Amino acid sequence: MAAILTLLGLALPAWAHQINLSTARLTSTDDRIVTVEMGLKGSDVDRLVGTKLYDAKEDTVDPAAVAAATPVILAYVTAHLAVRNAAGIACPAGDAAILADGDGVIFRNTFSCATVAGDIIYRSTVMTEKDPTARQVVLVAQGGHEAQALLDADNTTVTLSAQAPSLASTMQRYLLTGIEHIFLGYDHIAFLVAVVLWARRLVPVIKIVTAFTIAHSITLSLAALGIVIIPSRIVEPAIAASIVFVAVENFFSRDIDRRWRVTFMFGLIHGFGFASALQEIGLPSHAVVSALAAFNIGVEIGQVAIVAMVIPALIGLDGLVAIDRAKPARPAALVYALSALITLLGSYWFFTGVVDA
Repeated sequence: MAAILTLLGLALPAWAHQINLSTARLTSTDDRIVTVEMGLKGSDVDRLVGTKLYDAKEDTVDPAAVAAATPVILAYVTAHLAVRNAAGIACPAGDAAILADGDGVIFRNTFSCATVAGDIIYRSTVMTEKDPTARQVVLVAQGGHEAQALLDADNTTVTLSAQAPSLASTMQRYLLTGIEHIFLGYDHIAFLVAVVLWARRLVPVIKIVTAFTIAHSITLSLAALGIVIIPSRIVEPAIAASIVFVAVENFFSRDIDRRWRVTFMFGLIHGFGFASALQEIGLPSHAVVSALAAFNIGVEIGQVAIVAMVIPALIGLDGLVAIDRAKPARPAALVYALSALITLLGSYWFFTGVVDA
């Protein structure tokens, strides 16, 4: 088998036309651009997608028929071929092409994996989806070296070693991801707003933000490193419940100085929610600690920005509606109205989270 694979690896056109045997050549560059070139026998293509490309008498495919059938062939191949990382995040694909090649066709496309962390995985079920006895010979060219693999119905993937990006680019990526997550995490925003609705001084706000940061950093790190795992069906309703709690508390207490304690307790729960963003992209094996720290910093920047917008807006409203301009006070009606709205949102998220669980 090793000798056969070696011979097959010497020339792509020669091993692109074996019956029931597809071939693929993968080329990966230092900037994580993966080129996939797959060869399929014309008779196999006809069998897979119902076309009539192959002329058995001439042992060739009709280029005009290939051009006409290109959309159908592309739809089938792209549905059964993937270039992604271990977390399932796909590398963005370029414009694919189907070319007539003697007695078969060539599929060619490029995938940009620079923004996808971790090892790159090539997966193909192009022929094994319909014929478990089919095989695919894969030639991997990377970093000046070449390797071969044989895929079948039980083994459908080949892993390309990741070219580690620079530490600076990795940290930048995870920093921006952290900022993005807090601004798109409406439940976290609702929690932060509800917590500071009675705040009019800087020190209590600093204590609240610091407590929240320390707490969610602890559980985020534990979850991201796989030390403590709590299912999302528990975490999401718990986060919603924390939002309802702090919003309802605004009706009964204005003690903002001690609220950092409640914020710390619920921050532990929110940390598991933040971890869901990291689970989607994964942590790079070459910079786990740095990426985790950058993501935490990004979340911190995001929440500080939110609080920095909310507090001045509230203080500005205090001055506008104050009877005594020298001693403006927070209008209770404003806090109650906003708290009621946040309570409704939190309740909705809670019940939908419980139902979905």
